[in-house]
Parts: sequence; C-alpha cells; structure tokens
Amino acid sequence: MSQHSQFTLLKERRFAPFFWTQFFGAFNDNVFKTALLTILTYDALTWTTMDVGLLNNLIPGLFILPFVLFSATSGQLADKFEKGRMARYVKLLEIVIMLIAGFGWMTHNIWVLVAAVAGMGIHSTLFGPVKYAYLPQHLHADELVGGNGVIEMGTFVGILLGEILGAMLVVHKPWGIELVAGGTIIIAIIGWLFSLRIPISPAPVPDLKINWNPATETVRNLSFSKKNRPVFLSLLANSWFWFYGAILLAQFPLYAKDYLHGDHSVFVLLLTIFSFGIGAGSLLCERLSGHKVEIGLVPFGAIGLSIFGFDLYLSSLMYTNTAAVTAMSFIDQVGSYKILFDIFMIGIFGGLYIVPLFALIQTRCDPKHLSRTIAGMNIMNALFMVVAALAAMLMLKQGFTIPQIFMATAILNALVAIYIFSVVPEFLMRFVAWILIHTVHRVKGINVDKIPEQGAAVLVCNHVSYMDAIVIMAYSPRPIRFMMDHNIFKIPFLSWVFRTAKAIPIAPAKENPWLMEKSFIDVAQALHEGDLVCIFPEGKLTRDGEINEFKGGVMKIVERTPVPVIPMALRGLWGSLLSRDKGNPFHRSFRRGPFSRLELVVGEPQDPDKISPEGLQQQVKELRGDWK
Repeated sequence: MSQHSQFTLLKERRFAPFFWTQFFGAFNDNVFKTALLTILTYDALTWTTMDVGLLNNLIPGLFILPFVLFSATSGQLADKFEKGRMARYVKLLEIVIMLIAGFGWMTHNIWVLVAAVAGMGIHSTLFGPVKYAYLPQHLHADELVGGNGVIEMGTFVGILLGEILGAMLVVHKPWGIELVAGGTIIIAIIGWLFSLRIPISPAPVPDLKINWNPATETVRNLSFSKKNRPVFLSLLANSWFWFYGAILLAQFPLYAKDYLHGDHSVFVLLLTIFSFGIGAGSLLCERLSGHKVEIGLVPFGAIGLSIFGFDLYLSSLMYTNTAAVTAMSFIDQVGSYKILFDIFMIGIFGGLYIVPLFALIQTRCDPKHLSRTIAGMNIMNALFMVVAALAAMLMLKQGFTIPQIFMATAILNALVAIYIFSVVPEFLMRFVAWILIHTVHRVKGINVDKIPEQGAAVLVCNHVSYMDAIVIMAYSPRPIRFMMDHNIFKIPFLSWVFRTAKAIPIAPAKENPWLMEKSFIDVAQALHEGDLVCIFPEGKLTRDGEINEFKGGVMKIVERTPVPVIPMALRGLWGSLLSRDKGNPFHRSFRRGPFSRLELVVGEPQDPDKISPEGLQQQVKELRGDWK
C-alpha cells in the first residue's frame, strides 16, 4: 500500500486542476456571501428595512434551496457527461452570475444580490455531484481518504479566505463595494481557467436518459440510495453535519456582534478558527485512518461535536465583557480563549466526522450511480439546511439566546448520533475496534492491500489472543465476517463487537453438531454475497505461542464456494494480556507496556484448487517468522 503524503496529489494533473477549480469556487461563494452578510449586519439601514436576524438565516437558506430543486437533474448530468466538460460549463455559469451580482452591488439593489445568492446555489448544485464522483475515477483506493481530506481542507480554507476577504473588502472605504463586485468576477474567471486543465473523466452511463422532472427523479434517487442501508445512513449522517454546521455558522455574525460585542474582525476571527479546525481535522483523518476508509472515526467526531458544542454554550455564559472590542482586544478578554478553543475543536471533530463518511459513500456505492447518489445526498443536505435555517429562526422567535441555540444543537447532535449508530452499529463497532488498537497496541499492516477491495475471499490467520479478530477488523479496508469459536464469541463486551460484525460462531461437531453445520452454511451464504470471511484454522488459541495444526475446515469451505484464500499472520500478540501466556497477567501487561507493537502481515492470494491445510499452515508460519 502506498504511504505517500496526501499533499503530493497537489503536484499531479489528475488532482491539482480539479482541486484549484473547486477551491476557487468555494472561495468565491464566500467572498460574495460574507460581504453581503457583513453589510446586512453592520450597515443594514442603508440597504434594507427587514429584520437582520431573519435575513442572516434566510440568505443561507436561499443558497441551498437550489439543491432541493435541481440536485436530481445535476446528478444525472454528471453520470451522463464527461466531468471535465461539466466543470467548465459550471464555471462559465459562475462568471455570468458574478456579473449579475456586480450590477446588484453597484446599484445597491438587495434583491438582485439575493437572486445572485440563489444563482450561486445553482452553481454549487451542478458542481457537487461532479466534485465527489470525480475523485474515485482518478485516485487509488489508498489515496481516497487523503484526497477527500485535501479536498475538504481546500474547501474550508477557501471558505475561510473568502470569508476574511469578503468581510474586509466590503467595509473598505471608499471602494469596498467596487472591490467586492470586481473581485468576485476575477475569481470566477480564475476558477474557469483552472477547469480547462481538468483531465478527461469518462461518463459512467453515457446512454442515460435524462428525467427532467425534478420531483420524480428526486424520489427515485432517494429510493435508490435507501436500498444500500449503510450508504443511505451515511448520507443521513452527512446531512446531519450540514444541519449542525448551518445552525452554528448562521449565528456567528450576531454572536460576534451582540454577545461578544465585537466588530466585523471578531466575526472573521471566529470563522478563521472554525475553518482552521475543519481543515486540520480533515487532514488528520488520513494519519488516524492509516490510509484506508476508517468509519470508526465518525462516532469519535460526533462525540466531539456534542461535547464542544455544549461547552461553547457554557463558555459564552462565562464571557462577561460588555465593551466594544476588535479581534485583537477580544483575545485579551477573560474567557475568549475558551470560546476560540471550543470553536476550533468543533472544527477538528467536524473534519474527523465528515471525511470518512464521504470516503465510505464513494467506495461502497455502485460507480454507475455514484453521481446520482451524491445528488441524492445534496438533496438531503439541502433539506436539512433549510430545516436548520427554519429551526434557528423559530428558536430566535421563541426567545432562545444564541448560546442556547448552540446548546440545543449539541444535545440534538447527541440524540441523532445515538440513533444512527444504533441502526448501523458498524460505525460504533469500528470505533470500539479503533480505540482498542490505538490504546492497547500500535499496529502496522504489511501488504494489507492484498486484501481485495471487492469480491469474496477467505482469510486464514494464526490464532494468538482474544484480540485477534478486533485487530484484523480494525486494519481491514472493508468489513469482515469472522468464523470463531463459540466460547470466544460469548465473551462479555467483545460478544457485542462480534455480533455487530456478523461473526459466525462455530463449535466442535462432538459438542454441538447443529451449530457446526450451520456455521458452514452461513459462511457459504456470506461468500455467495461477496463478503470477506476470516477463519482461524487452528480452531483454538495457541498455548505456547507456536502455530497449532491447521484443521480441514478451510477445505470444506472452498469446496462449497471456490474463492481465493489469503494467508495472514499476526506478529507480536503472544504475551499480551489477552493471550494464553501462562505468565502473571499483571506482569505480562507491565512487561509489554502500553502501545505495544504488533504487525498484521498479508500474503499472496491462493487458488482454491491448489491449497491444503498443511500448505496454508506453512505459509502463515513463514509470514509470521520468529516473532510471536
């Protein structure tokens, strides 16, 4: 598996032009929107008589309304047409929209600017399915998490810089309005120039017949997505993040002005800290996931979003300054660092939450339907963000303070996370496995790319400890069905993990012949469905660290279902707390220490017609070497 830095992608044509195209799109969106929100927050009386709080929540809602109306069509277009050409047309549309917005700026016409907000929403709606369906066509499997991380980092850095520039330019005297009007047109042109370098991305379904009815196509998209339950609930989890973020970010202008008593520079500071957090969390995903799709990070992110969202409410209560402040003087106030820390950590955990979800959707969705699935996700995102805008306005009307809105959103996030992780326990199971192997052991995978990303296979491995299945599960790029001793299957707490992983318990024929036969039937069914199945052919844990004789169960499995057999070896688990080393358990744990090192070594796939228990045992022994 390649272990190169994710930033090397920025030097390659298959990634760099696309990255900069989407970067300048996000940048321009936010120069424009932030300039408009800043004007409405700090200079509203010269532009409109409408309630500013309602406008600050209405404008984001108008931006995402086109996602509801046009995502279904944009998904079909991205599946039917070459994505580079799609990107170029979308960037030309952006130039036209910014010309219209320029007219609105120069004439102080708020409704032309509001129309341009909706236009930029259409621009983003058309680009969204292209953005996430492009990556799997040009990145290798071990680059996908890193590539998504760089894209998310670039998106939020673009958002950050756009928000900073938009807020700074629009208040510049005397040419602020002119600078925003001209600057957004220039940025749109730069994005279009980068799009000219995007390499060809063949259409996955060039013969697709476009359904121009957005209502029926939306229903069809969502119905298709629901057929793949893990993918659909990942879409739901992704959309919830945008609900959370939409409520949070929409409150920042008035939060900075009315609660922190800051000028526009304080608003910019909050956005800067949040965006840096998202960028850092997105990049951190690749390191924490080991260059694979690690959905165990999603619950980790959800926990952080609730903890620090609630703590932001508490921190706001402790902020007592009532004097007007700039960004620099705000930092000197008691409680300011706590507020900034909470916002930064919300960003960090947001990145850890969102990047694995995108990667999971990209890897587990049928490539021929990926753009339409992304379009379905955008529809759900839009609906959730519209609801977020309505919910925020309702809470404000009911007398909620902005800190109380932060608290309510954090509590809602915890409830939604509990629901999602209860109906798709794979998220929580991978989280538990990830925590265990990153607190008890330091695991290194060798040749784990030989585990197939698709299709059925049987994995065979030596059996050293009660942790074996969890270590393998945590380092595998995809879910595994384990065949394991029914006594290990029943171990408290671990049993929940194994049941969630759909492990297959087996018992000796003399002990429970019915369970033994059922286990082989279940294995055959799993392989027929294209799953990975892992077995421990020794049939028991080693008592001396040596590999026991391999039983003939693997032959029975491949006789029923001929699939590749992949030998693997665990090294370094003998002597750990959960092995059967006869030493004192306390001394064993102390001797090895926390973060003890171990390895999972994967061998070459074997033809099912050419294997034998003795041959597999010898291969596993060679993979393990002398290190037990």
